Amino acid sequence: MSRYTPAEIEARWQHAWTEADLFRAERDESRSKYYVLEMFPYPSGRIHIGHVRNYTMGDVVARYKRATGFNVLHPMGFDAFGMPAENAAMASGGHPKTWTYDNIDTMVEQMKPLGLSIDWSRMFATCDPEYYGQQQALFLDFLEKGLVYRKNAVVNWDPVDMTVLANEQVEDGRGWRSGALVERRELTQWFFKISDYSEELLDALDGLDDWPAKVKTMQANWIGRSRGLQFAFSTVDAPDGFDRIEVYTTRPDTLLGASFVGISPDHPLAKQLERDREDVAAFCTEARRGGTTEEALEKAEKLGFDTGLTVRHPFDTSWELPVYIANFILMDYGTGAIFGCPGHDQRDHDFCRKYGLPIVETFVPLEGEIDIQAAPFVPAKSEKVRYTRLIAGEEVQTGDEAVEAAVDLCEQNGVGQGVTKFRLRDWGLSRQRYWGCPIPVVHCPDCGVVPEKKENLPVRLPDDVSFDVPGNPLDRHPTWRDVPCPACGTAAKRETDTMDTFVDSSWYFARFTAPRATTPTVAEDVDYWMNVDQYIGGIEHAILHLLYSRFFARAMHICGHLPEKSKEPFNALFTQGMVTHAIYKTEKDGRPVYHYPEEVTLKDGKGFLVDGTEVEIVPSAKMSKSKNNVVDPVAIISQYGADTARWFVLSDSPPERDVEWTASGAEAANKHLGRVFRIASEIAESSDAPGEGDTDLLREMHKTIDEVTKGVESFGFNAAIARLYAFTNTLQRTKAGAAARREAALALAQLMSPMTPHLSEEVWKLLGGEGFVTSAPWPQADPAMLIDDTVTLPVQVNGKRRAEIEVPKDMPKDEIEKIALSQHTVQRALDGATPKKVIVVPGRIVNVVV
Repeated sequence: MSRYTPAEIEARWQHAWTEADLFRAERDESRSKYYVLEMFPYPSGRIHIGHVRNYTMGDVVARYKRATGFNVLHPMGFDAFGMPAENAAMASGGHPKTWTYDNIDTMVEQMKPLGLSIDWSRMFATCDPEYYGQQQALFLDFLEKGLVYRKNAVVNWDPVDMTVLANEQVEDGRGWRSGALVERRELTQWFFKISDYSEELLDALDGLDDWPAKVKTMQANWIGRSRGLQFAFSTVDAPDGFDRIEVYTTRPDTLLGASFVGISPDHPLAKQLERDREDVAAFCTEARRGGTTEEALEKAEKLGFDTGLTVRHPFDTSWELPVYIANFILMDYGTGAIFGCPGHDQRDHDFCRKYGLPIVETFVPLEGEIDIQAAPFVPAKSEKVRYTRLIAGEEVQTGDEAVEAAVDLCEQNGVGQGVTKFRLRDWGLSRQRYWGCPIPVVHCPDCGVVPEKKENLPVRLPDDVSFDVPGNPLDRHPTWRDVPCPACGTAAKRETDTMDTFVDSSWYFARFTAPRATTPTVAEDVDYWMNVDQYIGGIEHAILHLLYSRFFARAMHICGHLPEKSKEPFNALFTQGMVTHAIYKTEKDGRPVYHYPEEVTLKDGKGFLVDGTEVEIVPSAKMSKSKNNVVDPVAIISQYGADTARWFVLSDSPPERDVEWTASGAEAANKHLGRVFRIASEIAESSDAPGEGDTDLLREMHKTIDEVTKGVESFGFNAAIARLYAFTNTLQRTKAGAAARREAALALAQLMSPMTPHLSEEVWKLLGGEGFVTSAPWPQADPAMLIDDTVTLPVQVNGKRRAEIEVPKDMPKDEIEKIALSQHTVQRALDGATPKKVIVVPGRIVNVVV
């Protein structure tokens, strides 16, 4: 009998699949399609075990759907633009293009041994000119439809690298690479008008039935619909043109608790004062340092500058409030101005205590006393309170009820109007870097901003750039930058900003339907293949990537590149958990030293290095290169085979949860697959002699088909695998005849095929299966075989389990009672006593009470 040799088996079947071109997707209107897509990777240079889990999940779905008769599209690509490539070029003196494509080649070489049923002919990288040229065409279409525009905006500016930084690239107020203090600077930037679709994007979440509730909640919170009051404070002795300060508040019920008005350092009034007063200018310059995220502002020290100006309260014009410039207010949120209510807000309370401003309450708890000077009263969302000002009275109000009452009262008194606003802001896509998709416009001194002609696309990135000087190399490339105006021919300059990489990933799913087309999409192909039926990826992309993709799909529909049905491009979404691994560390000179898993020997729950040093074990930690607790899939495949890796990452826990990779788990998975191979080999070599229990074996086979099918369809891969383990045990122990065992083993090969495709092909061939198991129709469970004629009942004596009996399902209770009492272990438990009562629960249990 031959041995299970994964390296030989897997290479042979991968070659056979490639030769047969099994996974090429072709549009076929006569067949129902199924489009399964995993979020494509960044070409970092090496795949990790998390990639294995993600792509194996998608592959299980793709292979199962193919077996059930669908025409499957399962593509792969690379999200290839961005700063890491540029940073690598700066560090090594190389070129981002070379670094990126070398990494893509390496990762493809690492992915293919996994045996993924991918149509590799459709592969592309977002840095391919053929891809970003069509992205530029989309940009021009969006520009024509008014979906993209240009305006001044406040950004994070690194004065050393001379580039705009994303919020996540600002660490403790400094540029993540240069370490320079970041400034908030106003630059002219390009924006997508995603905010125009806030309400539509929010309301449409209700129709995404096959998306995780958590993801929909995260998106809803990000879009942030709120009901509030828009009103104005009239100013006293302010500069000309600033007789009012507009404010939007979601808490109009606290208006009579106002202590100050705060404006952003970038508010037009602050900028006017900054021109005339050095003290204001100095404060605003300092306030603009640091990040622009809500989290960064929340952590930063709250600073204010008293402008000396005041405003009149709209309910009492004799009541004047001071106007402060505050570093925690952004122009991008609301109107860039707020009123502070220290009685019911911790930030405002801290600010007023710091600057000696009054603190007044507007509502109190129903029970107990509060000291509003010591701490603000911030009730829980559902807590009822009694208002003492504005909407004062005995009526108890809380939450939205109080806001609406306050809005009504303010409107009745001519103080502003109730409005609904959204937190979502327009999407700034300008990036001051080289390695990104060029924005296809030209700046002409006579014509202004002029779109490039489509026949001139793609606007290619120049290869001859250097990174020896900080800043964007495109700004320093005259032969690329300086061009004639497409409209009038006058000497002009290209836009040197490139697009945010979120743009690249916001439409790639549509491009896969026709990846070599000379237009962004092809109507026939996109009509057939879209939508993505099953999208799979990490929860970390739950907000921006998915939200931007949903907006892009709408914009593409408006421009004629997607059908109406694809305004929501992903029918179903699954967010998988991470693969974790223990961290092994020792200490040297007071600093931690981290060790790779292969350097550690585990014994009795402890870990030791080769020299006998015991390591500290931190269990179930997120894999991190900095902690050396990473598992190299290439090494795992070399040692155990791809099927072992695939089987393990699917079997150990539900796919939405984290799974911990352990060497013992991988070894156990490998042993099990070897056992499956051995059982199949024995059946293939056995004679055709009859046996006993054929019906029982086939009944278990049909039950397994039913349960595995349900498991795969519901992403319960671990449950499906647990059932396959049990069925393998049944197949090993059975005394059934050769024909029944062969039928059962063939079904096992088919059911395992989505998870372990190479082993399944080998078993299928050993047993004489026709063609590829990959191409065989999915087995169907016979409903009649799912109904048991007998049932196993536990027998308890005084609550303790003493026996099990197997009886016909329709056996009368008195007959069941006789069989239960005749059991030897029951008789011994009775010890001669006569039962007081025997309770038979049909189909469940027999209880004997002594």
